[in-house]
Amino acid sequence: MQHQERGWSTVVADWSHDQETFKVSWGKAMMWIFLLSDTFIFGTFLVGYMTARMSAVEAWPLTTEVFALTIAGHSIPLVLIAIMTFILITSSGTMALAVNYGYRKDRKTAALLMIATAILGASFVGMQAFEWTKLIEEGVRPWGNPMGAAQFGAAFFMITGFHGLHVSIGVLLLAIYARKVARGDYEASGDYGIVETVGLYWHFVDLVWVFIFAFFYLW
Repeated sequence: MQHQERGWSTVVADWSHDQETFKVSWGKAMMWIFLLSDTFIFGTFLVGYMTARMSAVEAWPLTTEVFALTIAGHSIPLVLIAIMTFILITSSGTMALAVNYGYRKDRKTAALLMIATAILGASFVGMQAFEWTKLIEEGVRPWGNPMGAAQFGAAFFMITGFHGLHVSIGVLLLAIYARKVARGDYEASGDYGIVETVGLYWHFVDLVWVFIFAFFYLW
């Protein structure tokens, strides 16, 4: 028993002397807390959507038909959504590279990769605006839908709109901090942790889209 107590006291002593144990910046910690709370919000939206869909009296519109585009005389289902998904997945790659070069203290490359990520994000938002415009012209509204169940319009605008707002905020954050990184605001301290913090937000936005893509567009 005494040997066991000495063992635990040794572990406690080792960890208390290690200044790197669980050393997380306030910015990163607050971002994790924010993302955790946002997870509950998006989760609630998706659960609400699934409940509304399963309880709808009218037929739910087929997403393969609603989100199809006519190209060269052929109706191609979900082609725009597939391109949007590819863009966001690619942006996760450029963001991960930006974080990597940030920790290498290569501020120019990190800033360029952040700008590339912002451009991809802005392209996504532009395509989402086109998608909204197309459905509005076809008569879809938050309170009604000529294609079937009225709940479809409310679910579509609420879920994609909330996600689009997050992407737009992410693009703004990327542009702001890419400029700060490029002009050397973090050169003196040598701490480019802000790039990783912004990256956490961006990866979260991308991950949420994967769930929206699966539950809203593919189901």
